[in-house]
Amino acid sequence: MSETPEPAAFAQLRAYVAAGGTRSETTVTEIPSPSRLAPFSIALAADVSGVEHGVDSDLGTGRFIALHDPSEPEGWAGAFRIVTFAQAPLEPEIGVDEFVADVTWSWLVDALAAHGAEYDRASGTATKIISRGYGELAAQGDGAQLELRASWTPRGDLDAGGLVAHVEAWEEIVTMLAGLPPSSDGVSLLAPRRLARD
Repeated sequence: MSETPEPAAFAQLRAYVAAGGTRSETTVTEIPSPSRLAPFSIALAADVSGVEHGVDSDLGTGRFIALHDPSEPEGWAGAFRIVTFAQAPLEPEIGVDEFVADVTWSWLVDALAAHGAEYDRASGTATKIISRGYGELAAQGDGAQLELRASWTPRGDLDAGGLVAHVEAWEEIVTMLAGLPPSSDGVSLLAPRRLARD
């Protein structure tokens, strides 16, 4: 076990969770974090509509992991790295929209900017999943789901509360994927369930 103390930024994330996050539509909880990715880590879960962690929300769910390695791994270009996941069901006709993945990635970029969350080295995927039930699942019909997986290196004074801005942006994305409007002025009002077609 490392003798280096846990970063102060992690205590601030726990205070954020204890305060209930920023969106009334979500339940944010601390969950067990991976132990082999970095000397220090903290993981959060968000579920839309007040669903307690342990049973993912039917509307949307997400995970946020903050990693800290004082040795600053080469791929991170810093001592911190954030890894996120968010998913929500879509109406099948929206799931086939060719631009829905592009819009989803732009929401992440916009949410980070709107919350003042500085970053670089961003990478990720936005994935549309289209499904159709067969056999005993045929009654379920067609379904669609949108997943966003992203990671980035946060910048700024993270021990002075800067990491909380990244969690706020992530919580924004989880709720937007579920079709709820953004709480920030800098994020588009479109939602995947309501994308207009030309």
